Amino acid sequence: MSKILSVVGARPNFMKIAPIVEEIVKVPTFEHRLVHSGQHYDELLSGNFFSDLGLPQPDVNLQVGSGSHAVQTAEVMKRLEPVLLDFKPDLVLVVGDVNSTLAGAITAIKLGVAVGHVEAGLRSFDETMPEEINRKVVDAISNYLFVSEPSGVENLKKEGVDSGKVFFVGNVMIDTLMKHRTVAAKSPILSQLGLKNGESAAPYGVLTLHRPSNVDREESLATILGAVAEIAQGMPILFPVHPRTRKNIGDFGLNTLMAKNGSQRGIRPLEPLGYLDFLALNAKAKLVLTDSGGIQEETTALGVPCLTLRENTERPATVEFGSNRVVGTDGKKILSAAKSALSENSTQSGVPPLWDGRAAVRIVEILRKKLV
Repeated sequence: MSKILSVVGARPNFMKIAPIVEEIVKVPTFEHRLVHSGQHYDELLSGNFFSDLGLPQPDVNLQVGSGSHAVQTAEVMKRLEPVLLDFKPDLVLVVGDVNSTLAGAITAIKLGVAVGHVEAGLRSFDETMPEEINRKVVDAISNYLFVSEPSGVENLKKEGVDSGKVFFVGNVMIDTLMKHRTVAAKSPILSQLGLKNGESAAPYGVLTLHRPSNVDREESLATILGAVAEIAQGMPILFPVHPRTRKNIGDFGLNTLMAKNGSQRGIRPLEPLGYLDFLALNAKAKLVLTDSGGIQEETTALGVPCLTLRENTERPATVEFGSNRVVGTDGKKILSAAKSALSENSTQSGVPPLWDGRAAVRIVEILRKKLV
């Protein structure tokens, strides 16, 4: 038996690990354990995802909660180490670029345990982003680098990484989307929001904001919300609000930019949504505005116009092949890009290579051959 331990901690991780766990448990020579760091501990950000994605409940929940980057990373390392010493895995699998990803990789490698990194090689080339630091460090110490798009292969090559460690497998996020898209289409969320009558849905957009550079400074948050509020004069913009963002909107006195209860126009704030409801919203949206990397990927697979509210993206395939545009955070540029996207008759319908719903199958087949 080969022992594999997977570490997840934040909402995007659950979508990435779900198809991999589904494939791992099919291999009789693998013993698997799932560890949830508790980095996202709110039920709306974490708990609902396990049921929506059909993930088994974690074997271990480290319950680290919130904290600074240093505190959160250190707490995961402290609490994960005894779990690794007890289970003695042959491989620790980490996904994405959050603090739990970094902590899991460092803790494992220092104990002499091999590390596999899913979603390796992505680079924004912006080291003010904590996620960029996490990506680079995890890739530097990992034994298996599972790459989701062509840019990842090129980035690792330029960094001098041994090509024998690099495996271009495709995107596990798209595995999850493709598996759940039909079920998500049955979600009642549009009817509940008063946007669907029979089979037809009224036009609407979707907004997500969570990155500190966008939401922790009053000026940047006010600029973005002000531009989106103008777009929302033409159609409602649905805004599932991250708890951190909601707090800052209140602290900065920006609630006036939100639509009043019962309004069918404006920015309509919502509680965080489960995976299936959120996928249902994105699939029918006329426009998605986001600072999330994963949503750039999902909208590309869905063929939905996406405006990325950042100055860069670590997922250039979503621009090259898909429906994403990186527009930054200047209000005038956001408005101009939104007008352009909404006036076009169609969007690019292509998807990047190997975004075919079988990335997890490829990953587990590689592990099956390597872990003997």
